[in-house]
Amino acid sequence: MSTSKVIRERIWTKLRDVARPDTRFHLNFAEVIPDFEGSEAAVERVVAEEAYRKSEFAFITPDNCLADLRRRMIEDGKSFVMSTYGIYRGFLLIEPGMVPKGAALYASWLDGMEHFGRPITLEEIARRSRFDFMVTGASAVSVNGVRFGKGHGFFDLEWGMFTDLGLVDETTPVTAVVHDVQVVEDQLQPSETDILVDRIATPTRMLEVGRRAKRPSGVKWPLLDPKQIEQTPPLLELQRIQGLA
Repeated sequence: MSTSKVIRERIWTKLRDVARPDTRFHLNFAEVIPDFEGSEAAVERVVAEEAYRKSEFAFITPDNCLADLRRRMIEDGKSFVMSTYGIYRGFLLIEPGMVPKGAALYASWLDGMEHFGRPITLEEIARRSRFDFMVTGASAVSVNGVRFGKGHGFFDLEWGMFTDLGLVDETTPVTAVVHDVQVVEDQLQPSETDILVDRIATPTRMLEVGRRAKRPSGVKWPLLDPKQIEQTPPLLELQRIQGLA
């Protein structure tokens, strides 16, 4: 069993005590990164950061624990992009004026994002701007910033696409929002596709990560299954942009 799988399963056992069940996947952590008790307090720590206050355009993952952050961003009039589940329908954009007053809570949920957000292509994202910062959930994250997702590699794939287009790079602030039980106190060695985060926000603390290793760059095409490429519209779009299609 790989180190990442051992860590995930160890964390998932603890997570069951604090996770808020998903309406579709319940507590199946292999399919969903759940919301958890105290996520609102963790989000408050993100909102208090300078990167948030200065941001005009951000990328937020569709994880349940970030619904309150998406609500706050809508209420604060900030533009952001979110991927759809599994990236099967690409990316959605929310910007000021798209969500009626009083509907921010509903819009922050995945069904609400589908209702109020509009699809946006990689080319359109690239024409708009670089991302000021990124926020992601995680199955687990180590104190030295190594993030583990559900095991499907979606955030790593999104990062690869964004770096290929110059939307993010080594200097882009990346924050992980997790419960304290999801923080791994060990110093872990990142794989060639693991994204290192700069900060870890939990209900009780904000951890600053002193990164030493470099983040990966670009989509690792040889590692992808052809079927996954066919089922992921942004990957097909990126192949076309790069002349690979």
